[in-house]
Amino acid sequence: MSDTRPGAIDDRSAVAVMRLTLTDFRNYRFLRLDTDPRPVVLWGENGAGKTNVLEALSFLTPGRGLRRARLSEVTRHGAEPDASWGVAATVARPEGAVTIGTGTEPGTERRIVRLDGRTAKSQAALAEAFSAIWLTPAMDRLFQEGAAGRRRFLDRLVLGFDPAHAGRASGYEHALRERARLLRLGRAEPTWLARLEADMAARGVAMAAARRATVARLQATMTDGGPFPAAALGVAGVETWLDDMTPEEAEERLRQRLAAGRGRDAESGGAGEGPHRSDLRVRHVAKDMPAETCSTGEQKALLVSIVLAQARAQAAARGTAPVLLLDEVAAHLDGARRAALFDEIAAMAAQSWLTGTDAAHFAGLGARAQYVHVVDGAVA
Repeated sequence: MSDTRPGAIDDRSAVAVMRLTLTDFRNYRFLRLDTDPRPVVLWGENGAGKTNVLEALSFLTPGRGLRRARLSEVTRHGAEPDASWGVAATVARPEGAVTIGTGTEPGTERRIVRLDGRTAKSQAALAEAFSAIWLTPAMDRLFQEGAAGRRRFLDRLVLGFDPAHAGRASGYEHALRERARLLRLGRAEPTWLARLEADMAARGVAMAAARRATVARLQATMTDGGPFPAAALGVAGVETWLDDMTPEEAEERLRQRLAAGRGRDAESGGAGEGPHRSDLRVRHVAKDMPAETCSTGEQKALLVSIVLAQARAQAAARGTAPVLLLDEVAAHLDGARRAALFDEIAAMAAQSWLTGTDAAHFAGLGARAQYVHVVDGAVA
């Protein structure tokens, strides 16, 4: 039966941004962009503001956006001294539309979130209303650089299945920082430290379990033999404890190790063990090679393969795929892979946003997409 509520997409379990509004965001004084559920192609010269639109969409999810920018960096250069940036969107979903707004509170560095006009308690509420995953040129070195970027990538994937993961991760990081501060001061009450460590252990093992579950879901939907290579995924760290331990046993082990490591952690800061030190491991299945030893093109293809597996798995688990934000992806794929990507995102039950300098790169999408020409912080 068709859903007739406002914002519902008739006979499709799809998600789409139908209206996007930016205020004093990056190079946009003001932007209102109305779209439909088809893929959105943003094309124009470098520096025109294409990626800024994707970044604005990424702020509709928990976290610091696809550039991991400070809030003050996002405010438009040349804006009034007390100006605050804002992003608002009307998102169509099968169960009905939701209006999402986020930005800085005037005169502060505090970020606020509103859902359907009501102020949310935290950014974690965004994960319930909107899901997005992105690929950017900066991620081309994801397999070459440190584990922190891969953890963030994995945790973004986890959010697509488990919106509560954002709250657990935030609580864990808060307890980690508080414990490090107390250890550094050297006068912490042992009872208070024990409480923080118990909290870290409980949240940390829950994070590890969610990561393992996500990797299992992705592996189950990973295709083999197509234009994008299959990836074998794993997580190194406390997650491996759950191979042969119950969650309760893993919590107790982590709690004990945190307590035993107080002296070392007081000198080094942070904590020697925990999910904040885990790493996502990826292998090219056909070549049986670690991703970090593959060519640049193969690494890009592996990332696309993981993102598409995420979309398929999330659609199966939650009924809707995430919105895909693909920055300059088409230009770096060969013709066969580009065509395969276009076919998959056009058939997907969620909108995709793509950027590029040359509209010709998107000719394969034809009328299946809508095209927006971006010129110096304005759109046509």
